[in-house]
Amino acid sequence: MTTIKIFFWLLLFIVFYTYVGYGILLFLIVKFRRITGLYKKRESDPSYEPDVTLFIAAYNEKDFVAEKIRNSLELDYPPEKLHIMWVTDGSDDGTPEELKKHDGVMVHHLPERKGKIGAMNRGMNFVTTPVVVFSDANTLLGKESVRRIVKLFSDPKVGCVSGEKRILSKEKDSAAGSGEGLYWKYESALKKWDAELYSVVGAAGELFAIRTELYREVERDTLLDDFIISLRVAQDGYTIQYDPEAYAMETASANVKEELKRKIRISAGGIQSVVRLRSLLNIFKYGTLSFQYISHRVLRWTLTPLCLLLLIPLLLVIAINEGITGFGLYSTLFWLQILFYLSALAGWYLENRLIRVKLLFVPYYFFIMNLSAILGFKRYIKGSQSVNWERAKRGTK
Repeated sequence: MTTIKIFFWLLLFIVFYTYVGYGILLFLIVKFRRITGLYKKRESDPSYEPDVTLFIAAYNEKDFVAEKIRNSLELDYPPEKLHIMWVTDGSDDGTPEELKKHDGVMVHHLPERKGKIGAMNRGMNFVTTPVVVFSDANTLLGKESVRRIVKLFSDPKVGCVSGEKRILSKEKDSAAGSGEGLYWKYESALKKWDAELYSVVGAAGELFAIRTELYREVERDTLLDDFIISLRVAQDGYTIQYDPEAYAMETASANVKEELKRKIRISAGGIQSVVRLRSLLNIFKYGTLSFQYISHRVLRWTLTPLCLLLLIPLLLVIAINEGITGFGLYSTLFWLQILFYLSALAGWYLENRLIRVKLLFVPYYFFIMNLSAILGFKRYIKGSQSVNWERAKRGTK
């Protein structure tokens, strides 16, 4: 029983470290570096204004074209230096035709659909500016986003810059909306501290930029193009920086079913990325970057969901041995675990009946996140995840 208890605490530590402990440790390291003077603020030149390509890969986004173009033209950046490019491979809903109605927009279209990464690989052949900013068609950018991102490239050590994803929340958000919003607020804090320590570990596809010369054609079956592209830039010795005031806004998933679909794809892509970026696991070669990558990303996609699954029967065995109704340490932890999953189940039940209790959104969303990791792993092993666009339905604004 002693061995089982040791195994239990090991699994519990991995779960705690993944979701809470790394954030605490990162915060303490950052604070220590500030207090001791080890941290030196990165200098950026606000007058740095190279030509920039705003690159939008889109599939059947006709409904978003007018609003996205209006938003792009309103960005605070010299219009003669901002080149707007859309790549619409496979679109058959009139997206290319709608785009051609607007002046000052480059449109590259092919009728054949080869997925987003195929469009990106093809479209990058037309980019001639030193910096390229990637953005999704269904997101709106903050007015100063491009300017704030670009100025960070005045530091030659910076190879990629990630913006922030902001979820447009409403008072009566679903569990998907509230949960996703809370998740991205926490992620934003971690990214700020990661960037201050050394480098962000992966950019958000809604808004990120790289030096054009650092783009390497990505395998056509890649699921997380933004993650692979940005981490390969970091592998080349550059850092990925982050500015939370450079942001892309979008509505949350319409419901948890749509959010689960999105997260399963991300999880399958996460496993694929861990395999393809396995050299980054070598902490002796990549040092701090490896530490951040493993702590912030790898554990979430691989070991931690399995730990959560194993904790259920493991804690049951220990609680029975201790006396499951005696409310000792392990039996109390067992019942708290049961309460947590019952809360998630209640959240699901009430959500399906359009009864929204925000207190239940966190356990429900946490459960969905880890369920999607397990289902994503299964999908990756089976090779059944399509590389083509599978955009989740979004809620209304």
